[in-house]
Amino acid sequence: MMIETQPLEPLDRAALPARVAALAKEGWRLVQICCSCRDAYEVTYSFDREGRFLNLRIGFSKEDPALPSITESYFGAFAYENEMQDLFGLRLDGLKLNFHGNFYRLAKKNPFLDPPAAGSPGASPAASPSAPSAEGAPRAAPDPRPT
Repeated sequence: MMIETQPLEPLDRAALPARVAALAKEGWRLVQICCSCRDAYEVTYSFDREGRFLNLRIGFSKEDPALPSITESYFGAFAYENEMQDLFGLRLDGLKLNFHGNFYRLAKKNPFLDPPAAGSPGASPAASPSAPSAEGAPRAAPDPRPT
C-alpha cells in the first residue's frame, strides 16, 4: 500500500508571492487556503499537481496582521483572502478584488479572531452543539447564516 506524502513547507510572509508565482508557473493548482488564530496567526496554502499535494504554512504575530495577497498568481484566491479579512481581521496587501471587510454580512466584526472557548462566559450555546439539552437529547447545530 502506498501512502501519499503531503509535504508541509514553512514559509516567511515576504517569500509567499515569489513561491506561489513559481508554483503557478509549474502548473500547481490552488486547492484551498486555511486560516486559524489563537495566540498567533497560522495560514496554510494547499496546492495540487498531477495527484501530488503540497502545503505552504506561514505563522505570524497577531500584532502585525498583514499578509501579501496571492491574487496576482491565483486570481480565484480573492474569495479566500476576503474571507480571512472579514473573519480574522487580516489585511491582504495587493488583493486584486477587495471587498474591504464586506465580503460577508456579519453580526460581529472578525468573529473568528479570539472566539470564546466553549463553556466560557460569552460563548454561545452553539459553541457546543453536541452538548445535551435540558431533555438530554443533543442540540441541533445552529444555522450558520448571519441574521
